[in-house]
Amino acid sequence: MGEKESAPGALALIEALVNTLDIETGADTLDTADGRAALGLTEPEVPDARELREALRTACLAHAGHRPADDAASTLDRLLAGAPLRVTVDAAGAAALRPATEPAGLTARVASAIATAAAEGTWSRLKACEAEDCRWAYYDRSPAGRRRWCSMSVCGARAKMRTYRAKRG
Repeated sequence: MGEKESAPGALALIEALVNTLDIETGADTLDTADGRAALGLTEPEVPDARELREALRTACLAHAGHRPADDAASTLDRLLAGAPLRVTVDAAGAAALRPATEPAGLTARVASAIATAAAEGTWSRLKACEAEDCRWAYYDRSPAGRRRWCSMSVCGARAKMRTYRAKRG
């Protein structure tokens, strides 16, 4: 749906996971071998990945100003609690959070990505499109951080046209 500039750094993983489902068409790339391989998933891991995806979408909607139900916000917290992280320090002394086990599962990689993005101040800029038939994840690069749609030329234009028609009608 959205304009195709990926989220920066670690957020690209989260954006990619959220965008495995095209809400408008119902197409889910987690149903395909290539889609699963792109995220390092096996078929038995797909149900958990879908639950994580929708919990992340809820967080992205919250970043865009949509307040989720209390239980929706706690779902992501519960899922991430099962993803132990450890602090690593490189030769230059830079610290980072990494999954505690290798190979790291998707939830641990997502938890690490969220921790990194939060430390960098970019986590809250990963949002979900306001359009109910879209909900595509996008990274808000606008100076004020108030973007509402994944694409002004598609979802934004549709919303403005609906508002215009409602006022004239």
